[in-house]
Parts: sequence; C-alpha cells; structure tokens
Amino acid sequence: MSSQKRPIWDIAAEIERDWRVINNQGARKALDHMKTMGSTEDPFGLDDSGHGVIGSFLLHAIGWKGEVARRIKKELREMCGHPRA
Repeated sequence: MSSQKRPIWDIAAEIERDWRVINNQGARKALDHMKTMGSTEDPFGLDDSGHGVIGSFLLHAIGWKGEVARRIKKELREMCGHPRA
C-alpha cells in the first residue's frame, strides 16, 4: 500500500457506498463535512484541522459494522494519529 493517504472526500464516498442507511445524525453531519475535505490538515470551521470532524464521525459511527467499516475506521484513526489505530 502506498504511504500517501487518500483524500478524505474519497473515504467519505466509500463510506456512503457501504453504509446505505445512516440514521445517526452526528455521523451524517460529520460525513457531509468529510465530503469537502482533502486531508486532516484542511481547516474546518473554527478548527485548525479536520481532526475534530474525523473524531466526531468515529464517535457517532458506532452503528456502522462490517469488514469495510473496520478497515475504514482504522484508516481514519491512523490519519489522526489515534493510539488505537
């Protein structure tokens, strides 16, 4: 696998393809924001980086399960330098 991280908007598109019915409003809101982001270093709102958006998605995406969910959640944690990556 390449050391270059893929854009967050690309990850968001894959999430939407796999997680068909997103009934958690916090996850939906964060995912909508992720669709506009290229990397975690992109500022978002009053935050200096997109780490907060990713963290919010991970917090609210607890109901998203399966192989794709596990792989993408791990990828997002790694992007943010989360110790449980």
